Amino acid sequence: MTIRSGPLARRLGLGDAVVIGLGSMIGAGIFAAFAPAAAAAGAGLLIGLAIAAVVAYCNASSSAQLAAQYPTSGGTYVYGRERLGEWAAFLAGWAFVIGKTASCAAMALTFAAYAAPAGWEKPVAVAAILALAAVNYFGVSRTAGLTRIIVVFVLAVLALVVIAGLTATGTPRADLGLGMFDHGWYGILQAAGLLFFAFAGYARIATMGEEVKDPARTIPRAILGALALALVVYILVAVTLLLVLGPERLAASTAPLADVVAPTDWTWAAPVVRIGAAAAALGALLALIAGIGRTSLAMARNRDLPAWLAAVHPVHKVPHHAEIALAVVVSLLVVTVDLRAAIGFSSFGVLLYYFVANVAAFTQDRQHRRYPKPVQVLGALGCIVLVATLPLVSIGVGICVLVVGAVGRLVVLRRRRARV
Repeated sequence: MTIRSGPLARRLGLGDAVVIGLGSMIGAGIFAAFAPAAAAAGAGLLIGLAIAAVVAYCNASSSAQLAAQYPTSGGTYVYGRERLGEWAAFLAGWAFVIGKTASCAAMALTFAAYAAPAGWEKPVAVAAILALAAVNYFGVSRTAGLTRIIVVFVLAVLALVVIAGLTATGTPRADLGLGMFDHGWYGILQAAGLLFFAFAGYARIATMGEEVKDPARTIPRAILGALALALVVYILVAVTLLLVLGPERLAASTAPLADVVAPTDWTWAAPVVRIGAAAAALGALLALIAGIGRTSLAMARNRDLPAWLAAVHPVHKVPHHAEIALAVVVSLLVVTVDLRAAIGFSSFGVLLYYFVANVAAFTQDRQHRRYPKPVQVLGALGCIVLVATLPLVSIGVGICVLVVGAVGRLVVLRRRRARV
């Protein structure tokens, strides 16, 4: 059977690219990541958020600089291959695909937790995966259009939470200056690593570089623009959560944004917040499927994944085999994935992915350089520090997955050499 692997169509403008990046960042992470971050650092999660934002900026600028030079699908997998060699590319791509596949399962379960009747969470999660994979199958312009609708709705819900929390009367306010360092710097750095999970969506823009119009100009602007908008939203939500709930209640909450509006005069808003959380999870899942499909496509083109995954649909111009395979794998994962563990594992994979991006950007020549080299050095060091302070289970599972991928690639390479 002949596999069609032609070019993807350039259909996304600057607004579409920003929306896809923002839809990936303003997703289920903002509804799920603050509770484990508060458990790790208490009120110090605000410092952790600032650290995560700095590392995210360094990573985003490196990705933007690289994407302008290499505007094709695959993101850091392609950049690592061009700048550092095949092994660096493989490890970056493998870490991204595996980590984000776990994130897909977490997003689907988050959606089902808010939207499904009791006992029906897993079937609903699988249905969401299959439905959104179908949306991606029929073209990237549909992905951008649906993401735009979801982003607008979720931003409106988050604005509702912030206004309700900050204007409510009769509820005590926590003192943000107290207990900021009670959990120490290790806890703060662990919170930063967990919160980085919510920032990582700007990678989706770079992985879709082959579908963006005027990529050398559009991708850098879209990456940094989406990151800046997401940071403003995160700061407002984090401050509201800490003021209204306090660090202890926030750490114990399973639905912190809904808990913000529950004790206020805005109790009618709690169901709306739950709908917003479900929509955010759908938006993040939609963008994740698109991004993982493109990275898998790039790896399959270079035979780092099975060549069957390199197929591009002749009409819809999407990597349909990769997206079908992803939908099947994620559907299987939803029966075993734990949301909080998935956040740590996803952060492990994505931080290593961006470590490769920073090192690759460091090697670019002056003609293609947009940011000074110390930015890439800070980004690479930040990734390593945050990985080292993640929960030990996340680190252990992440290392095992990397080893399995590396061993598998060695076996494939040895067989290829034997055939020659």
